Amino acid sequence: MGAALPLGDPAPPSGALPDDLDIDGGADFGVYLHVPFCRVRCGYCDFNTYTATELRGARQDAYADEVLREIALSREVLAARAPLRPAQTVFFGGGTPTLLPAGDLARMLEGVRGAFGLAPDAEVTVEANPDTVTPDLALALAEAGVTRLSIGMQSAVPHVLAALDRTHDPSNVGTAVAAARAAGMDVSVDLIYGAPGESLADWEESVRTAMSLAPDHISAYALIVEDGTQLARQIRRGEVPAPDDDLQADMYELVDDLLAAGGFGWYEVSNWARTPAHRSRHNLAYWRGTDWWGYGPGAHSHVAGLRWWNVRHPAAYAQRLADSSSPAAGRERPDEAARRLEDVLLRSRIAEGVAVSELEGEGRHAVASLIADGLIDGAAAVRGRVVLTRRGRLLADAVVRALAA
Repeated sequence: MGAALPLGDPAPPSGALPDDLDIDGGADFGVYLHVPFCRVRCGYCDFNTYTATELRGARQDAYADEVLREIALSREVLAARAPLRPAQTVFFGGGTPTLLPAGDLARMLEGVRGAFGLAPDAEVTVEANPDTVTPDLALALAEAGVTRLSIGMQSAVPHVLAALDRTHDPSNVGTAVAAARAAGMDVSVDLIYGAPGESLADWEESVRTAMSLAPDHISAYALIVEDGTQLARQIRRGEVPAPDDDLQADMYELVDDLLAAGGFGWYEVSNWARTPAHRSRHNLAYWRGTDWWGYGPGAHSHVAGLRWWNVRHPAAYAQRLADSSSPAAGRERPDEAARRLEDVLLRSRIAEGVAVSELEGEGRHAVASLIADGLIDGAAAVRGRVVLTRRGRLLADAVVRALAA
């Protein structure tokens, strides 16, 4: 059911923002809509999700109305402080958003449109489990204004899916992609590598299968063992092996080679797009530190340097809104030094990189040695940008620590 919420200051029941918060009316604004429902819990997942037996009275069929209440509250809060901005991006994540009827997702999107407006070229993404996508669902989402479907493929190999506790039929990935294409939506496919028992050949089969579907975008994430998950317990008991770092590095190099040969360009450590126009603008907004409001249990928000997060459980979330209170549980306002550090941490992971001028002290001095070690692109550094090489992407955490020193 997800990691614990961070510590922070209490958030006011009204949801009001601090009086001295300096909101940039020209900055991009995005919306994240969390749908916390899943049919089963995958053994590796630590997201804030809930199966039917864990809802403690919360109602899936009432969820859209609850989110609409939070949207209305957020409009009041933002309108009291600055001119409202249309949403440039909207992202339905989860959980499994497509467990809700298409009509509920459409109503939530219409709530965003009514409260803030949508930019004429707004990117609207819905994450989907392949088993839930039908031609009728895809058409209904497209007609509601969804422009992009992000399909959780994870692997094409049955024993790898079983190791991840993924229950979808691999053949349904192609069906889902075809349905999205027929409805006129862009398509992204998500993959995970490094599952227990997965070989390099297994991984190559998954990547080639994903590419054969001709998506616009592919994400490939290394499996991370999170504390408190079923997978972590299995590894601790010796039932399955822990991910092998060297094998995961080989898998990363393989996917990068295959995707580059297939015409995909990397733009973030774990993300590749067929063209710059097919990059996930919503996720780029996170990495660039722009403003967004997150709706739903456990969702996080960021406006003008202020961060806050909602109560985690759907029942608590529903009760807060029924009482006409904000579902925010806490918030924090990092100082300028912490914000600058976070900006380096996030921007250094994307292809545009971070400006050398934004680095300070030891971080700026580290650039030369990182270039010598083949971790930072020397030509880009001459142009004033710190951009990771592929070896740098493999060792991104170490590079970031050096830059942030």
